[in-house]
Amino acid sequence: MRELLAFEIASGGQVSIVNRLDRETSGLVLVAKTAAAARHFGLLMQRHSLRKEYLAIVLGWPDWEQKLVDAPLDRQSKHQRSSIWLKQMIHVGGAPAQTEFSVERRFRKSTSSGHRFSVIRAIPRTGRTHQIRVHLASVGHPVVGDKIYGPDEQLYLRFIETGWTHELEQKLLLPRHALHSARLAIEDGHEWNSGFPPDLAEFCSGGL
Repeated sequence: MRELLAFEIASGGQVSIVNRLDRETSGLVLVAKTAAAARHFGLLMQRHSLRKEYLAIVLGWPDWEQKLVDAPLDRQSKHQRSSIWLKQMIHVGGAPAQTEFSVERRFRKSTSSGHRFSVIRAIPRTGRTHQIRVHLASVGHPVVGDKIYGPDEQLYLRFIETGWTHELEQKLLLPRHALHSARLAIEDGHEWNSGFPPDLAEFCSGGL
């Protein structure tokens, strides 16, 4: 399909990004090379005909193999104090949000923040800001390296002020959150896949 590219832009012309990723999230991005293609795939997203799957490395071993989190999201500062304007929270007055989770792998790794970790496949049914990260944190398994929804939101502010430090490394383990856009599929049969990048693959390597 000439009007659509995924992951790499091979044209010097104007393009439109169909699906965006959070800052620090790696992986596949769908790019339309024409306005008509952008409109078409934008409608597919509205009709939930564009399937997105993510891989996340999280703290701990879930006591479930599969789980659906159905919890509305809203900006936290609308309801309680937060130092981060964009931070989201689960709130009954928020927008509907659903994410399917399944455990891909559990492993052990000796770190300053524990030794049990899991690789989780996440399939968002909706597209709310920070949805996967908030939902994982809400079930007790935050994404490794998450400066906002991890151990303390103040770590995000410290990172903005000082950059990456040894103290942050001890608490967060990775300099960016371990979330990767691994698969995009559209209803006409087109599909793209992307494995873990080197930094996340290395974190998982050697685990039992």
